[in-house]
Amino acid sequence: MDHAYFVQQLRIQYAALRDAAVAAGPDAPVPTCPGWTVRDLVDHIALVHSWVVRALHTAPDAERPLPDERPADWDELLAWWEAKFAELADTLAGSPSNTPAWTFSEAKNYGFWSRRQAHETAIHRLDAEHALHGADVPSLLFDVEFAADGVDEYLTRMLVRAAQRKPIESAGRVLFHAADAGRAWEVRLTPGEPPEVGPITGSATDEDATVAGTADALYRAVWARPSGAITSGDRSLLDGLPRP
Repeated sequence: MDHAYFVQQLRIQYAALRDAAVAAGPDAPVPTCPGWTVRDLVDHIALVHSWVVRALHTAPDAERPLPDERPADWDELLAWWEAKFAELADTLAGSPSNTPAWTFSEAKNYGFWSRRQAHETAIHRLDAEHALHGADVPSLLFDVEFAADGVDEYLTRMLVRAAQRKPIESAGRVLFHAADAGRAWEVRLTPGEPPEVGPITGSATDEDATVAGTADALYRAVWARPSGAITSGDRSLLDGLPRP
C-alpha cells in the first residue's frame, strides 16, 4: 500500500464519518467514547485534521505546531472542518510521500501522515457509526488490507508510543491473528519495557493470549472498540495495553 492508497482511504473514511455524524446529530451520545457527543467527536477530528495541515507545513526539526481554534456553532464547525479536510487531503495528494514534514515519529514525511490520518479518521468513523446505529454497526466496514494495515500501525507504532507515556505493567505474549488477511503479529510484553512486535516465536499454544478474527475485527479490538474478535487465554493482557 502506498501514499496514494492511504490518501484515497482518508477521503473514503472522512466522507463516511461526516455522513454518519450529520445523520446522528450533534447531541447524540457516542457510546464508544464515554462522555462525548457527536459534536465533541467532530470537534476532535476537525482539530486533528487542521493540526496536521499545520504539521505538513512545519519543518521536521521545528517545534510542535499549535492547533487551530474551531467554531462553536455546529453548522459553522461542519463547514470549517470540510474546508480544513479538503486542504489536508489535497496537500497530501499533491506531494510525494517523502516530502519532509513535522511528525511525532521518526518518519518525518508526508507518507507518515497519509497513513496515520487514514487510520485516525477510520476509527473515528467507527465511533460515528456507533453513535448513529448503536450496537448494529456492520461487522465488515473496512477493506481487509486496510484493516490489517491498521492493526500493524497500531501494534508497531501507536502502542509503542503509548507505552512511553504509560509503561507496560504486564508480562506475557499475545498473538494477533487476522485469518482473512493471512497476517499474524506476536506482541511480547515486559513490565517497564517497550512492547516488542515481531514474528511468532513459538506455537500458538505457547502464547499467553490470542486475539483472532477478521482483520476488521482485530482492527476494532486493538483500538478498544466493540469487536467480533475472539480472545482466548489471559484477556487482561489485551485489556491492559496502554492506549494512545
